[in-house]
Amino acid sequence: MDFSIDDRTLELKKELESFMDEFVFPAEDEFAAELEALDNPYQWTASKVMQRLRAEAKKRGLWNLFLPGEEGAGLTNVQYATLAEASGHSRTLAPAAMNCAAPDTGNMELLAQFGTEEQKKRWLEPMLEGTMRSAFAMTEPAVASSDATNVEMRIERDGDDYVINGRKWFITGALNPDAELLIVMGKTDPNAERHKQQSQIIVPRDTPGVNVSRSMEVLGYSDKFNGGHGDITFTDVRVPASNLIGGEGEGFAIAQARLGPGRIHHCMRAIGMAERAISAMCARADSRTAFGKNLSDQGVIRDWIAESRVRIEQLRVLVLKTAWLMDTVGNKGAHTEIQAIKIATPAAVEWILDKAIQVHGAGGLSQDFDLASSFAYARTLRFADGPDEVHKNSLARRELKRQRAESGRD
Repeated sequence: MDFSIDDRTLELKKELESFMDEFVFPAEDEFAAELEALDNPYQWTASKVMQRLRAEAKKRGLWNLFLPGEEGAGLTNVQYATLAEASGHSRTLAPAAMNCAAPDTGNMELLAQFGTEEQKKRWLEPMLEGTMRSAFAMTEPAVASSDATNVEMRIERDGDDYVINGRKWFITGALNPDAELLIVMGKTDPNAERHKQQSQIIVPRDTPGVNVSRSMEVLGYSDKFNGGHGDITFTDVRVPASNLIGGEGEGFAIAQARLGPGRIHHCMRAIGMAERAISAMCARADSRTAFGKNLSDQGVIRDWIAESRVRIEQLRVLVLKTAWLMDTVGNKGAHTEIQAIKIATPAAVEWILDKAIQVHGAGGLSQDFDLASSFAYARTLRFADGPDEVHKNSLARRELKRQRAESGRD
């Protein structure tokens, strides 16, 4: 494994760091204030700050970096890892400014891989241009959605249409009026094989019967930077059969293909978020005095700083290894490592943020620093794209199978 930065990535990294220093970091407070002043604070795409940053990112070639192939920047996962980490230093602004923010990234990957030419023309192209937002509707309040086969939403064929009924929640981005596209997962055949019951379908958000009733809070935060997390009811929602993605019964497999890159992208950005927290922790420790000496001279604080550095370096290597495997043997071959980073990264970053909050005292709990909201985000990642326990169970099952085979106990 060679994780050295190639010339193209190095050039993009320098451009990105310049963009962050000159434009992104100075705009963070202005962006937050502007969202508060909007009639709909979830509509970050209406922000003049965001529009200015997006224009600059496009001009610098920092656009759609996450997407491989001709439709995106053509980067490998290893190449993108370095850039995604840098963008994570400003998690609420930089990824969106470069059209590299979830859930749009996963939806663009899904449409690029499984969409028809008609679907790509109608939906993917404007998303790639940054003129349209989207949401992915899978989680349901009435069932344990950690098991995707539990989804109860019905997608029933009726002539040339499908009719959709059910309720979804925590649908990220759905409160933004520019989220014109919902990709919805539901059951087309409850009697089929367990993993062949589900399908995914495109639902324009303005379709009659789609009701976005509220935005779900996350540990008290509205997450307006993500366009909110919608609670949506679908009542006799009718869309053309041509809106089906792939074929009937392929929804579960498509969901798994979508989640692989999404998981590693979250982890890449979270490392950048943790790096910023360590920097803030060190600066605070050097500037505050307690019991006759700087906090940075207190043994417990030094232990936290040292442990934070160790955890970040471990995570980065594991994420890079996972990216390298995805590039060389594919997502299926990197399945164990994808699960490992999904388990390890949120927990470690949450720990680092907790210590940074502690060093900042009461201020660490406040809106004056980004630490509290970042902590809520890191805690959310332990659910996003599947809860830790599901990944641990699957990883352990694979490990047991491997060990039994190697020892002859199979």
